[in-house]
Amino acid sequence: MNDTMPQHLREVAQDFERLGEQIALSPHADPFEVVARLALERLPHARAVSITTVKNDRFVTAASTDELAVRADAIQYQLESGPCIDAIRDHAIYYPRDLALDHRWPEYGQRVVAELGLRSMLSFRMKLEFAEVIAGMNFYSAETDAFDDGDLAEGLLLTTHAAQVVAAAQLHDRSLNLERALATSRDIGVAIGVLMGVHKLGRTEAFNLLKIASQNTNQKLHRVALGVIETGTVDVIPEGRP
Repeated sequence: MNDTMPQHLREVAQDFERLGEQIALSPHADPFEVVARLALERLPHARAVSITTVKNDRFVTAASTDELAVRADAIQYQLESGPCIDAIRDHAIYYPRDLALDHRWPEYGQRVVAELGLRSMLSFRMKLEFAEVIAGMNFYSAETDAFDDGDLAEGLLLTTHAAQVVAAAQLHDRSLNLERALATSRDIGVAIGVLMGVHKLGRTEAFNLLKIASQNTNQKLHRVALGVIETGTVDVIPEGRP
């Protein structure tokens, strides 16, 4: 590792710190897609980058910078064998320097070389703490022995920071969803209270009235509840019907 590497790695950390801020300010951005694009920029020896996720033992490409990576991932999923799958399962880093000759994944290597022209890879497992998904990051190259020790070190740091950014984004989304769910539940509770007071109904009767109104007017229960809070009444008859 050369003398400039520490500064280079610090730049990676700074990039991902800014990336985390960008994702926080752009709640609709897919953190996996944003991370994959930045990873490709940071490793110039890579031809394409992808991020694989697995849930219930099913592997899916969650993000990619190129259709080439999607196709290379798909071959692994079809064969249930490859550097990416094994990196995730083994909690390891795999670097096949020449996929055409690597005995660990002979069928996969033959296919990606023949069908896609890819010759080497770097695959890391992403440690997504507190997240409910397992993931791995893959770097593909059309050259044999494309990645050096510096790429390996930077790839490891990229994966570590990327996992932190993605996990933070997912926790943020979960927190927002929880806040919305609590707000919805609170509004429905207030609407039930309004109906109980105005129409002298029991709690169950008031809630059933909200559900009937929701079904008959083709509106979400929360929207019906907001209408009750605003007007003090509920319309259970669909529009256009007597």
